[in-house]
Amino acid sequence: MQLAGAAFRDPATPAFPLFGPACAAALLAGVTSCLLLPALPPRWLPGLLLVAMIPLLRAARWRPLGMLLAGAALAGWQAGAALDAQLPRTLQGAVLTVEGRIVELPVHEPRRTRFRFVVDDVATQPAALRGRTLQLAWYGEELQPRQRLQAGSRWQFPLRLRAPRGLRNPGGGDAEKFALAARLAATGFVLEPGLAVRLAAPSGIDAWREAMSARIAVVVPSASSRYVRALALGDTRGLDDSDWARLRAAGLTHLIAISGFHVGLVAGFCALCAAALWWLWPPLARWMPRPFAAGAGALLGAFGYALLTGMAVPTLRTAVMIAALVAARWLRRRLRLVDTLALGSCVLLLLDPLAVLGAGFWLSFAGVAWLLWCLPDAGGKGPRAVAGGFLAAQAVASLGLLPLTVLLFGQASFAGPIANLAAVPWWSLVVVPLALLGVLAETLHAGLGQWSLQAAAWCFDLLWPLLARIADSPLAMAWLPAPRWYALPLALLSAFWLLLPRGLPGRGLALLLWLPLLYPPRELPAPGEVELTVIDVGQGLSVLVRTASHSLLYDMGPAIPDGFDAGERAVIPALHALGVRRLDLAMVSHGDNDHAGGLPAVKAAFPMPLVLAPHGSPVPGNRDCRAGQAWQWDGVRFRVLHPGSEFPYLGNEAACVLRIESAHGNALLAGDIGHYVERKLLSEARTQLRSDVVLVPHHGSDGSSDPGFVTATGAKVALVSSGADNRFRHPRPSVVRRWCEAGAEVLDSARSGAIRVWLGRDGVRLREQRSFHPRPWDAVRRRGETAGLCYAPEFSRP
Repeated sequence: MQLAGAAFRDPATPAFPLFGPACAAALLAGVTSCLLLPALPPRWLPGLLLVAMIPLLRAARWRPLGMLLAGAALAGWQAGAALDAQLPRTLQGAVLTVEGRIVELPVHEPRRTRFRFVVDDVATQPAALRGRTLQLAWYGEELQPRQRLQAGSRWQFPLRLRAPRGLRNPGGGDAEKFALAARLAATGFVLEPGLAVRLAAPSGIDAWREAMSARIAVVVPSASSRYVRALALGDTRGLDDSDWARLRAAGLTHLIAISGFHVGLVAGFCALCAAALWWLWPPLARWMPRPFAAGAGALLGAFGYALLTGMAVPTLRTAVMIAALVAARWLRRRLRLVDTLALGSCVLLLLDPLAVLGAGFWLSFAGVAWLLWCLPDAGGKGPRAVAGGFLAAQAVASLGLLPLTVLLFGQASFAGPIANLAAVPWWSLVVVPLALLGVLAETLHAGLGQWSLQAAAWCFDLLWPLLARIADSPLAMAWLPAPRWYALPLALLSAFWLLLPRGLPGRGLALLLWLPLLYPPRELPAPGEVELTVIDVGQGLSVLVRTASHSLLYDMGPAIPDGFDAGERAVIPALHALGVRRLDLAMVSHGDNDHAGGLPAVKAAFPMPLVLAPHGSPVPGNRDCRAGQAWQWDGVRFRVLHPGSEFPYLGNEAACVLRIESAHGNALLAGDIGHYVERKLLSEARTQLRSDVVLVPHHGSDGSSDPGFVTATGAKVALVSSGADNRFRHPRPSVVRRWCEAGAEVLDSARSGAIRVWLGRDGVRLREQRSFHPRPWDAVRRRGETAGLCYAPEFSRP
């Protein structure tokens, strides 16, 4: 009772309420600070912090400090427990047979189905996996067998698993962070689909969601059915990459999934229904007053709908805020909206401190916080006041959330404010209510909600062409390079200053604080210098070469048809984050998928006026790559050493070999050539092999890196591009040893993430992405693997 009283304390009281804004901010700061550390604190420290916070929470003036310690302790404890629950290395790659239940909605793709699986917590299951969540895939050409994978069904699978592991590049997603936030113990695939056994039919809430989604797809056959399913159920499986690209460009992603506003609609509808029932049957008031019944209806509606739609962060936040308002009304206590937001933040962080690792947490709470701070009295009467308040809310939300969207997604939507002016009222007040009404009617009786769902789709189609046209405009969105750490606080400070009441001076100067975010340094080489970035694409290759004003992309990484595409997932985000605006030349070393698979995706995002590829390659360019070709950019000379004009296309051996010469050092990109071509180059162009930086041929396989070739290069740095735990076991230990004994420092992208090398007036400088941005969930560090395979400490690492 004492804690509840502290939560609803009168705002005029000078003490800090336990769940008030100050304590909520301190709790958030504690959680965030712990997760920003390069490594988690020692295991004993969270316990010590929890003991230390108890007396601080009892003293009102020290409560924020207590909540700060509590946040750090909870985050450290939860993150440590989630990482400890991941698959041990001894089971890596082993075949395991497990039983459990499919949770959430399976995603069916042309050649695979992805789904989440919770292993039964019983003694018959492997001890390391009991009760753990796995992310699995079922591969197969035929869709029908995979359609039996339904949410809520129980299965027995033979699996091959591994602990969560992802790529690390500038820009792009962090799969290891995602796995931690989702508490995934392992990822893997069904080894023998024919041996999979379904133990029980679908049941539970997830099964209902999947069945309702399928029903909507039947009764709404139009293309907009996928949007109706997303708006009504939060089921975004039907949206493809082009849909998401349009939604991002138009700044509408916050509307397309279940948002807090949707929960508010359902809660309000349920409250009205409860109040109407009490009005129609007055004797009910003897049992419970009508206002209390309306509040109970709102609570049931809010939490029920949040549960049915997957309990995403925005829905849970809104449900908790509604609960706080209802409780305050029941207790006849005064409670401001900012207090409900603070309470919602505290509850969410105490339940799941790792929620801060997701973008939804920040966008949901920050958006509401900006609106509450800037529009406390926006409730005027009349259409003009309502319209004015709506426009002001759009301006505040667009300006206030811009720093977060740039930091989280690396892009700024300039069309967002315009598109939201039309989409927010139309979708929220027309499309969503019709869709929810249709779901309710379909739940009561199959076929009863058909008219409402079709009306929702028809209304959606009225506006969507205009929104799509806005999104497709070339000025709709801009990709921005990755900013420095100080760019976000400066931009937030500027937004805060610009949103202060009129008449305050210095607004023009406040605009300057946006520059570090919107125009960050691109770290371009000076004239005569060159930069190489080996992008982490897994088992494959992609290297960005930049001079002062030109960019060249050597290979684009692997791509699986209808599956993982490194060009889309790794190369394009890295190019955006590095500030690449155009590619002057692309070179496909040869036609193997691990080098050229990502070409279509990259080409769609970055037009390529000139693509060089070996003659006869299955992935052709618009010009052949021939020995003797040479050009010069910004004082840096490029020279193709192989293949010659008479050399036939022989796969790896026909790979383009590119030499880069600058005043500060040379580099050699050797593709996948083997011993034969290495020795051929050794006899024909020995002096041109001498290089400070060498891309180790063929990912460090046994069939390459001939001893004579290694010695002739005289490399100081040898770079390997390989995938973690790849089935080829690249790079081979004997090859690594050969380069190390020749005096080179050997770095592997599987351990380092993206590797950036500068050849400039300061000599050779290196940057490994995993070391440059250390994270407590880093899989390489947790496996005890050093970033490099051998070191030469004389190089500088910025």
